[in-house]
Amino acid sequence: MTKKVFKSIFIVSLAIILCCATLFTGVLYKYFADEHNAEIRNEASYIAEGYKNGGTQYLSSVIDSNPNTRITLMNKNGDVLFDSEVDISEMENHLDREEVKEALKNGQGESSRYSSTLSEKTYYYALTLDDSNILRVSNVRFSAVTISVNMLQPVLLVAVIASALSLILASLVSKRIVKPINDIDLDSPDESGVDEELSPLIKKIRSQNTKISDQMEELKRSQQEFRMITENMSEGLIIVDDKTDILSYNGSAADIFEISQSNENQSAFLLNRSEEFRTAVTTALSGHHSEKNLYLNNRIYNVFSNPVKFDGSVKGAVIVILDITEKEEREALRREFTANVSHELKTPLTSISGFAEIIMNGIAKPQDIPHFAANIHKEAARLITLVGDIIKISQLDEGVVEKKREDVDLLELSDKIAQSLLPVAQKRGINIKVNGTHETVFGVYDILEEMIYNLCDNAIKYNRDNGSIEITVKNKTISVKDNGIGIAKADRERVFERFYRVDKSHSKEIGGTGLGLSIVKHGAIFHNAKIVLESIEGEGTEIRIEF
Repeated sequence: MTKKVFKSIFIVSLAIILCCATLFTGVLYKYFADEHNAEIRNEASYIAEGYKNGGTQYLSSVIDSNPNTRITLMNKNGDVLFDSEVDISEMENHLDREEVKEALKNGQGESSRYSSTLSEKTYYYALTLDDSNILRVSNVRFSAVTISVNMLQPVLLVAVIASALSLILASLVSKRIVKPINDIDLDSPDESGVDEELSPLIKKIRSQNTKISDQMEELKRSQQEFRMITENMSEGLIIVDDKTDILSYNGSAADIFEISQSNENQSAFLLNRSEEFRTAVTTALSGHHSEKNLYLNNRIYNVFSNPVKFDGSVKGAVIVILDITEKEEREALRREFTANVSHELKTPLTSISGFAEIIMNGIAKPQDIPHFAANIHKEAARLITLVGDIIKISQLDEGVVEKKREDVDLLELSDKIAQSLLPVAQKRGINIKVNGTHETVFGVYDILEEMIYNLCDNAIKYNRDNGSIEITVKNKTISVKDNGIGIAKADRERVFERFYRVDKSHSKEIGGTGLGLSIVKHGAIFHNAKIVLESIEGEGTEIRIEF
């Protein structure tokens, strides 16, 4: 502001100096012009008096004493009788001259004529004499331009001195004017101690400070709300500008892409160089919505990107990252379950359809019909069991079990199931032993029975001949332990999946739907219980359900 005030004062000072110089030159020129013209008129009067006494000889004598003055004598018809500079024979009639006309009319006349080539102005004064002749006296005077040029050197000197003084005074005055303004404390303006002229400014600053303070508080609240919302989002959020530089991100995004402080204000492309992520960012910055799947660190993310527009142009993009790993896994399990169900249902139905077609077409011999009928019955029973297990899993999965809960004694239930499986176990020489204490669980009896039955049934199916099974109930926990073939380490995480079989070839021989342990898993979830599996391949398996 000091420079601006200084510049304004200096320009005004120069303008005043220029105006004064111009005015001074004009006044000076007017003064000298009037003096010059008065001298010519007085000189003409003196020459007229001399002419009366000495005639043209006197006029010739005057020329030597005043060579700068031109004297012309002419009759009343305008013919030149005498001229101090030009031969009269070469001169034209002067009757049309303005000063001559005026002299013939009023007794005296004057005029001025300007020479553009010489930048000079000639003053003419004519006087009618007693003998009716006209005496004209003229002299050259400099024009205003000529005077200005002649005065240029002193004027420039004065102008330089005045300009220097103007610079000094403008600097001092500008600093003095601006100092009270610079001394104002913008954070806490106070009217005391300042010039009266600054009071309106102080009031405006105070009012503006109040308004800014309120706006800053509102902005802080908005930022805190935004930060609270974004930091508590499970989805990742990244905001970039139109140059792909990161402007903001939340904690979830930092965890997903491992963003550190060094990544701030850097290109988002440094976070992930995959084609999917780059396409999502560039598509949003081109003004369009994008949705891509991103595979990162064994997780699957859905990347949504949307442009941020202002005044019709894209200023940046908002990128939201959703972890859809579990969703994709559930979808994969659903597809796998559908495929497995289709396969498992197709096998018995194909057998039933084949045997029935043989009987229907009369191809079967009478003695083979009972055998075919038995196979149809066997496959139908297998189909019914499979459908029943699928229904049970679906009910447990959806949590729509309609049976009421009751107190169930796990030891009594285990003993009952062991007795029911005893004939099957005895065929292979497998010994079943039940021990422990009476533990009561509040649950659905049929589901608990199905869970324990499936554990015991698997312990028989995957046991060795003449093996053993030990069922133990203690501290709200039931354990089913066998000394069978065991489960490989790679299969232990998957044995509770639907239709998953550890040994598929052996499973076909022993039968089953492949849903037994899956029913156990969903039953445990239904009862808020925990399943623990311990197994050594070739030595045996123990599965515990802790209620």
